Amino acid sequence: MPGRRGARSGRGWDAIPPRPARAHDDHPSGELPAGDDPERGNVPTRRRRASGGFGADGRERGAGGREPGADGREPAKPAQSEGERAREICLRQLAVRPRTRAELAKVLARKEISDEVIAEVLDRYDEVGIIDDAAFARAWVSSRHHGRGLARRALANELRQRGVDAEVATEALESVDDDDEAATARALVDRKLRTATGAPDAVFRRLVAMLARKGYPAGVAFRAVKDALAARDAEAAEFADQIDPDALASDADPTS
Repeated sequence: MPGRRGARSGRGWDAIPPRPARAHDDHPSGELPAGDDPERGNVPTRRRRASGGFGADGRERGAGGREPGADGREPAKPAQSEGERAREICLRQLAVRPRTRAELAKVLARKEISDEVIAEVLDRYDEVGIIDDAAFARAWVSSRHHGRGLARRALANELRQRGVDAEVATEALESVDDDDEAATARALVDRKLRTATGAPDAVFRRLVAMLARKGYPAGVAFRAVKDALAARDAEAAEFADQIDPDALASDADPTS
């Protein structure tokens, strides 16, 4: 029934639509334009990532033009010299807080830097003022005395632990005299006394022990606590009247 088939086709509702034209239909030679894929329509193929080409020895270079190592990775950076590593260690230490020469030398030795390189690097830092033990000692004394209330004896011990020369430490400690120590000791006692509880004798012992831990001589500690208790209340004042700071100091220090 050819007539009927043609009529249906003429009305435009054939069950099998015409096949869309493919790229090779327009190219009798069978060649496809670049990027066309007969299996995927006209979707362009993904471009390959650009490479760095090949080196003189025939090995492929990376995208940056550098030859990869045996495992295909980028070559490692050149190793630091011992002096460069020592300087980097010092700068990291100094970024945290000022350090003495002895403190830096100790850290470098722990990192297995040779004595020769340690001396060379630290001599140079001394020369340009990056490390200065005298300035360190002055700043340490001021900060620890006013901030923590430490007496000269405790400050001297801390400077010694940080490798500051005894003469340099003594010069720095001259900024704190006897009057400074007495005033700071009394201020510490007054602050603690505001919240202290218990009988006067127990409070007295605790406050004297607190000053001793901060490096105050026995005479300074006894006198500061006696005067503070005398000004507190009647009961504390009565107890304070019985205290002889000089006698107590002699008992505490037989060499005095």
